Amino acid sequence: MPLARALLITVRRLGLTPTGGMRWRGIGRGILLAGMVGVAAGLGAALFHFLCSVVVRYTLVSVAGYASGGPSGESHFFEGAGDGAITLTPWLLLIVPTVGGLVSGWLVYTFAPEAEGHGTDAAIDAYHNKRGAMRKRVPLIKTLASAVTIGTGGSGGREGPIAQIGAGFGSYLATRLKLSDIERRTLMAAGLGAGIGAIFHAPLAGAIFATEVLYRDPDFEAEVLIPAFIATTVAYCVFHLTMLGLGLAAFTELFAVPAPEQLNFQDPMLLLPLTALALTMVVASLFYVRMFYGITAAFGRWRIPRTLKPAVGALGSGILAVVAYYAVRGLYAEAGHQSLSVLSFGYGFLQDIVSGSALAGHDAMGAVIVVLLVVGVGKILTTSLTIGSGRSGGVFGPSMVIGGSLGAVVGLLFSMWWPERVGANEVVMFALLGMGGFFAASANTPVSTLIMVSEMCGSYRLLLPSMWVCALAYLLSRGWSIFGKQVAARADSPAHRGDFIIDVLQGLTVRDALTESGRKFLTVPPDRSLHDVARLMAETLQSCFPVVDDEGRYQGMFSLNDVRQFLYDAQVGYLAVAQDLAVTDRQPLTLDTDLGVTMRRFAESVHEELPVMDPEAADQVVGILRRQDVIAAYNARLTAIRSDGDEGTAVN
Repeated sequence: MPLARALLITVRRLGLTPTGGMRWRGIGRGILLAGMVGVAAGLGAALFHFLCSVVVRYTLVSVAGYASGGPSGESHFFEGAGDGAITLTPWLLLIVPTVGGLVSGWLVYTFAPEAEGHGTDAAIDAYHNKRGAMRKRVPLIKTLASAVTIGTGGSGGREGPIAQIGAGFGSYLATRLKLSDIERRTLMAAGLGAGIGAIFHAPLAGAIFATEVLYRDPDFEAEVLIPAFIATTVAYCVFHLTMLGLGLAAFTELFAVPAPEQLNFQDPMLLLPLTALALTMVVASLFYVRMFYGITAAFGRWRIPRTLKPAVGALGSGILAVVAYYAVRGLYAEAGHQSLSVLSFGYGFLQDIVSGSALAGHDAMGAVIVVLLVVGVGKILTTSLTIGSGRSGGVFGPSMVIGGSLGAVVGLLFSMWWPERVGANEVVMFALLGMGGFFAASANTPVSTLIMVSEMCGSYRLLLPSMWVCALAYLLSRGWSIFGKQVAARADSPAHRGDFIIDVLQGLTVRDALTESGRKFLTVPPDRSLHDVARLMAETLQSCFPVVDDEGRYQGMFSLNDVRQFLYDAQVGYLAVAQDLAVTDRQPLTLDTDLGVTMRRFAESVHEELPVMDPEAADQVVGILRRQDVIAAYNARLTAIRSDGDEGTAVN
């Protein structure tokens, strides 16, 4: 039996029909669906990590001789993929990224053009404007194209691709089960957070990121939070259990910080230089966003075949990297190799920064500052060229490298100007806070970012100064965002347009909207055959049929969609009766149900009619309420409100 059909049968047996009846109040079903999304996101993260390792090993390492290293908590599938004990051939760094650009450009523009750029923005757009729907092929193409992009030296991160993998499966699952738009958006956003939480070893931050990244203002998608908690927890465990099963390191922080107990914030006077750090991150993020979208617009105007644009951007990145290498390699032994962190992930250099090894042991501290500036500014340029030209990758990873490099620069400068306050440990602290401050300013996600940096480094000791830096950076950078598809707040999202009619309906109940025709309805006994039911449905305009026993007690309801799935199976069609069709998990309305609640029920359902019960006898059906009845009540109330307003104006 195909896996998809097996999953469908499992979910149906738990009471979830494929017609959109699921509500998050069904705790078991909610956990099941969010857990399924988490499993897919965790396995997708493991697969993407493996693909990136394969491409890096057989292109950058084997061909160009460049191994950038990686975070201490990240497993390497191949020996030699994480160290620098190989012979570098710099000019090949022009060829390898360019070939990778050709391959990724062909993949994206041939099979799924919407997979270009950074995937998180595409997921945000799908949430707000596409009812959470994503094409099935997009996550697959995004995975392959991003692995080729990053693995061949393109400056990008894993957050975008893995966000689309998790979000794509959530969207697919909801679509396959024919869930409502609200449920599809919820599962899609939960999948987004699950993938990010798994691959960055930051489950709490991933869940919060899924609710926060959708908006520029300090607003959160509250209904996504609990499903995201479940999906992210499952994804994190699945990802790391997969690593353990392969004999690799797992369940560790991504970046190792030596002696984290020495990073305690115990000097309030440090808030002064930390304010300067926040201001620096704001300026850098403005440059980053302007450069990113400026280069994106330039490539958009350039009249050459789209499949060639990623190769041009890759060549530009390679040229910048090689120029940086030859410009700084004479400063000290590791300078040239460190400058190449403008390519690919750059996490190896970031690990050296947060461990302090890249910041100490050099006679000329000015040389270290130069290399840090080259990497920080260069990474902005190469990321803009890579993703702006149409290659596929994320923006979170590069932002961590940029923020860490520039944060370390600020820390080193203050260690020279104010040595009695800022020592070696404080410089590392500045680098860590720079990571959070830069992304908070660039992405308008201060809460999830400060938690993510803490989880990635395995310590919450810097939570207080991180709150200070992220808050200042966010408040001073409200005019721009690296995620162009963000909307200001829930009120500005097309996904929530229906939410704001509820105030007009305040004080109205189902009793006010139920019409005389709605009180005249047909019911079906539990033992009525499917063929009789089909004949009955053909003779009436009623679309919702309550199943009522001989004593008039409500047993459930069904609609044409529920009948259709049985009609396609001839054998089942002869055996099924109305009781088999009846769905009981759709909470019926009562005459006293508020119309605002009723509107939400209709929004969560694919049905045009819902049964209405007697509030004093919960098992007695008294009518059928149509969606258009609620709309008519809304229009009548709105007309009355406007009329009252006009009369008030005339009196005045």
